[in-house]
Amino acid sequence: MEFEISYCPNIHKGKILKREAVSQPSFPCILRVKYGTSTWLYSSGPINRSHQGGLWKQLDVRCETKTKDNVFVTVVASIQYRALADKASDAFYKLSNTREQIQAYVFDVIRASVPKLELDSTFEQKNQIAKAVEDELEKAMSAYGYEIVQTLIVDIEPDEHVKRAMNEINAAARLRVAANEKAEAEKILQIKRAEGEAESKYLSGLGIARQRQAIVDGLRDSVLAFSMNVPGTSAKDVMDMVLVTQYFDTMKEIGSSSKSSAVFIPHGPGAVKDIASQIREGLLQSNASLL
Repeated sequence: MEFEISYCPNIHKGKILKREAVSQPSFPCILRVKYGTSTWLYSSGPINRSHQGGLWKQLDVRCETKTKDNVFVTVVASIQYRALADKASDAFYKLSNTREQIQAYVFDVIRASVPKLELDSTFEQKNQIAKAVEDELEKAMSAYGYEIVQTLIVDIEPDEHVKRAMNEINAAARLRVAANEKAEAEKILQIKRAEGEAESKYLSGLGIARQRQAIVDGLRDSVLAFSMNVPGTSAKDVMDMVLVTQYFDTMKEIGSSSKSSAVFIPHGPGAVKDIASQIREGLLQSNASLL
């Protein structure tokens, strides 16, 4: 038998309640209550067997499985579902344990999907996994009077040792990148330092060349001036005098330094003549080789 009433102030909105009569199991008396656009069902009988909420319910399922690269993970799925008012009898009579039924379908889909993916891909494609679970549950549970509102993969937990190994791999990779960057920086510093030293030596060479050119120019001017102002002197006499002067200047500089270790062999003013002869002979030999 079935009754319908239009208003009942004592019934909470959004609830589907059911009583099953044990005295007349073949002829349950169902009471359908309508309030606005909402509908509630009751059946007569002294025993309250179940209480089904028309609002959303949530079931969290933890499923352990293995990825394609042989890493065991625990996938946590959150299933939000509710009983349909127009299929309330199916929701009450067709399933004895709704939560276990939903959990079985979740296990089946997750353990069929995750082993096809590697660990990194599992994290990246968790939305696709959730969509596959939702589609399978929607297709299966609609026949039992339930609507799957939403399915979420809220967590993917690898084994603790795997997480520690992943962190160590990541740290090692970052250390390797840091070492490469440090080596590259040191390489650039050495190159720049070498370029600076080369430029410094080049400029130093230019300075020495200009210094020697200035000395030669000064000696030439001195020899010409001395020859013109002192009759009877030759360029050779002037050069000998200049060498003697430079010899004494050098000895003065060496003597003024307490840490000097320079030694002239043979030593003495008379050796200047020999030095001058050697210089002249060297110049003559170089000029002869050019000819």
